[in-house]
Amino acid sequence: MLEHLARKWTRKEKQNVQEEFDSSGKIPQHVAIIMDGNGRWANQRNLPRVAGHRAGMKTVKEVVKAADEMGVRYMTMYAFSTENWKRPRDEVDFLMKLPQEFLSTELDELIERNVRIRMLGSKGELPSHTLKALREAEEKTRDNHGLQLNFALNYGGRDELVKAFAMIAEQVKAGTLDPKQLDEEVISRYLYTSEIPDPDLLIRTSGEIRLSNFMLWQLAYTEMWFTDVLWPDFTREHFYQAIVEYQGRARRYGAV
Repeated sequence: MLEHLARKWTRKEKQNVQEEFDSSGKIPQHVAIIMDGNGRWANQRNLPRVAGHRAGMKTVKEVVKAADEMGVRYMTMYAFSTENWKRPRDEVDFLMKLPQEFLSTELDELIERNVRIRMLGSKGELPSHTLKALREAEEKTRDNHGLQLNFALNYGGRDELVKAFAMIAEQVKAGTLDPKQLDEEVISRYLYTSEIPDPDLLIRTSGEIRLSNFMLWQLAYTEMWFTDVLWPDFTREHFYQAIVEYQGRARRYGAV
């Protein structure tokens, strides 16, 4: 585990970590991020928790820019889980307004960068204003073919699998799917991520070392990188560190 690096990077440290990065080496096609630590960041500064979430939005912008410049093709950010509804009502209400706030200020630049935006998760429980902002962003960016930025909102790995198995059961019941045809590829078609590859790298901030019900099917062979750094303190240099370590790993998928 890395030490907590809330301090500012020196110019030399920034230069060193970017020099370690091999732009001609393997770049993860899909990076997934559990953005953790916004509340703790705010508590450390005697600020309300929502201040941490707002600070975390700036980190989203910087990391997306770094990933785009690096050549990452897909990025999935865990924005709100199916379990997060248990949080205090005022915090949930604020979190439901964040997509609208983020996209109102950043969408034009994302369009200029040729970024495509997509939501992964259950839409049924989301407020209309949240859905409206996301649908508009998806529509305005649907023809873009650069980095695909996925926001996992009202997302839960188990919930995703339950919904997938229910759809499969309906197909079997209707006689349009033979149970003998079921394999990993068929099941994957019924997931939110049916059109994109599984993550190559998972990054989780704030020192927690668990998946928290995130992409349980898709992370089967994903490389994982954990850091003590709280999400609002996470910089593009930390992102480069994660990629450098990924580049040094051998992915064997069960082979020797």
